[in-house]
Amino acid sequence: MPSIADLAASDSERQTHIVDVLVDAFADLIERDPRAFRGKFRKMAADPFAFYRGSAPLFYSDMAQLDDPWVDEATSRVWIQGDLHAENYGTYMDSAGVLVFDVNDFDEAYLGHYTWDLQRMAASLALLGFRKALSDGSITALIETYGKAYVETVRLFATSEVDRDFRLTLDNTEGPLLGVLQVARAETRVRLLDALTAFDGVDRRLASGGGARDLDDAERDAVLAAYQQYLDTIPEAKRQQSLSYAVKDVKGRAGVGIGSAGLKVYTLLVEGRTQALENDVVLSMKQAGTPAVSRVVTDEKIRAYFEHEGHRTAVSQQALQAHADPWVGWCELDGVGQIIKEVSPYEADLDWDVVTEVDEMLPLVHDLGRATAKVHCVSDSGSEHPLVDIEVEAKITDVIGGRHDEFAQDLARFGAEYGALTREDHRRFVDAFRNGMIPGVEAD
Repeated sequence: MPSIADLAASDSERQTHIVDVLVDAFADLIERDPRAFRGKFRKMAADPFAFYRGSAPLFYSDMAQLDDPWVDEATSRVWIQGDLHAENYGTYMDSAGVLVFDVNDFDEAYLGHYTWDLQRMAASLALLGFRKALSDGSITALIETYGKAYVETVRLFATSEVDRDFRLTLDNTEGPLLGVLQVARAETRVRLLDALTAFDGVDRRLASGGGARDLDDAERDAVLAAYQQYLDTIPEAKRQQSLSYAVKDVKGRAGVGIGSAGLKVYTLLVEGRTQALENDVVLSMKQAGTPAVSRVVTDEKIRAYFEHEGHRTAVSQQALQAHADPWVGWCELDGVGQIIKEVSPYEADLDWDVVTEVDEMLPLVHDLGRATAKVHCVSDSGSEHPLVDIEVEAKITDVIGGRHDEFAQDLARFGAEYGALTREDHRRFVDAFRNGMIPGVEAD
């Protein structure tokens, strides 16, 4: 098996490989909306961390070539978030009404090595630390702290029954993480509705502008028909009162953000639990993409389980979150899988710009390690989804054994080496992009 250094033994060959992987992963979307992808690639060109966020297919292409001594057959096929980096954590209001800080964004979720989530996170911490001009020693300490917290929490779950009840909340957090929860708690549904809707004198309607577009009758009818399919996918235990699902307005928009370039997105305004205007609900219907992990995990049993990528995204979120958003579901539109979820006022992302000192970052990454352990361990044989029929916490504990320190040290080594590779890959990518080497999205 090659080492990380061997992945880029030749600068020109590595650059060609980067281009080939990105084109293979995104060719259909590039052809559909080259302007959107040009925007995506410009965002990725900003710095190595932005490039890393947008190049998950490259990461998994590399992982498929590297030896992974910390997995066995059982732990190579568990639910993973799939794109775990330092900016994919935040808050949400769970189905029990508790404000939780957790892993978020399940667009890339799939089944694979549990270590892939940890390694992707470790390299992101190395890139983030480099951007903040932290010393190599401080970056190592951050990653080792994250890794040890993960292993300790998995072992706790293996020896107790606390995994589904474990949550990072207002009651058991402090520092920057508590601050994010407090920011989310201060938000209100009314404030979100005022930002996204307008009152027409009779009722709320979705606001125009900001990239929103009106639909013609045919497109609107197709979206509403897909929405009716979605209603059948909401678990019975999470169904709201029937009034909650009446659609009041629909608009379309193009996908925004590094991960959504080229994807269609629709916004639906639906009636809340009552006819009062302050509890209307905004839903997002978004075309679900192909997860990068599935390009290297080709098990037919896994692929055949999912109706389409929208189904895969929703099921993955339900598996990885113990008390998932009650609005999460899926449907099909024009033959393409869609994921539907609430645009919630209670979602706030961790802002790394306000965390600058290592003594603030260490307890923070400790909690991120605990949160990562939680999502892996709730998605096992006790969940309603049968793809994973093992006790994940027991199997991970067995494969790591008593080598907690060795595991954390190896994770830190990986993070440092892959972070360094990514910084060079960013340079290679920018050079390829600006010199017209990526077909369909030439820079000029």
